[in-house]
Amino acid sequence: MLLKGSCHCQPVKFQVESKHPYPFNCCYCSICRKTAGGGGYVINLSADAESLIIEGKEYIGIYNAKTDGGFSPMERNFCRNCASALWVYDPSWVEADVRANDKCFSEYPEESIAQWHERLNLIM
Repeated sequence: MLLKGSCHCQPVKFQVESKHPYPFNCCYCSICRKTAGGGGYVINLSADAESLIIEGKEYIGIYNAKTDGGFSPMERNFCRNCASALWVYDPSWVEADVRANDKCFSEYPEESIAQWHERLNLIM
């Protein structure tokens, strides 16, 4: 699926490919809540970083959040003109790939991952 986006003032535009069946996720971590404002969360895209095409790179700033141990390796990209949060990238994230012996579902199971953990008493 081709995902397209931009900042609010429009000089930054991007597109990226995603093979994820549900490529949009909300993040409610304290950093995203404070840097994004609005509803108190950001929308994260699950996509292939190598397919990212950016127009207006010169308008992009990167913020590395301060943590207890220094600075986070996560690069929070934003527009320097309008401060729109664009995407987060962490060089330490690994690409998940499907192997020949992996079990693939033709449709999603009725039980969610959270329900599965709860049923097996795996929640701490």
